[in-house]
Amino acid sequence: MNAMRERMKSFAAGVALMGMVLGLAACGHARRGAESLEVRKAELVTQRLVVSVADQMMVTLEGDKPRRLYRVSTSRFGTGDKRGTYLTPLGHMEVIEIVGKGLPVGARLKAREHTGEIVQVNALGRDAIVTRVLRLRGLERQNARALERAIYIHGTPEETKLKTPASYGCIRMASADVIALCNWVKVGARVDVVKGKLPAPDQLPR
Repeated sequence: MNAMRERMKSFAAGVALMGMVLGLAACGHARRGAESLEVRKAELVTQRLVVSVADQMMVTLEGDKPRRLYRVSTSRFGTGDKRGTYLTPLGHMEVIEIVGKGLPVGARLKAREHTGEIVQVNALGRDAIVTRVLRLRGLERQNARALERAIYIHGTPEETKLKTPASYGCIRMASADVIALCNWVKVGARVDVVKGKLPAPDQLPR
């Protein structure tokens, strides 16, 4: 009888120990699940690029929090989206592709392929697309042709012309700046081009 009681005590102790182990494992799983949820929430924070034609500047934002300012250059011909023109489209667009990651400063891109040529900053008479390309797709009627018109955000060797409207429709940036931008931004980021000055965070386009 005593032997039976001892076996029952051992069995009960084993069950209790197993319950503790399972409980700890479940807690650990819950913690990992919570951590994964926080990561997913962080990834959902909206990346935004807002370009001001009036200021010839771009601000990047995470959610509604400004992150960095960059000098840019929009079209010398003005704004719009008419086929066969060199106008910069206004309104809400998105980044659909990032081209050139890993290429050196000044790497010339033609049809989004590296030609093998390196164009020096402010090289005379050179108006090439260099370093990085962000392809844009228009999401509104006023910029519906942006993709077919090959409207990009891209590096330019003509850095002395930044902060003035000098492009043929695209949004130009300094090579160092477009590299920094591409190291942060992801496909799907929102891009807004506004005609006026850069808006305050609480006045961003909706």
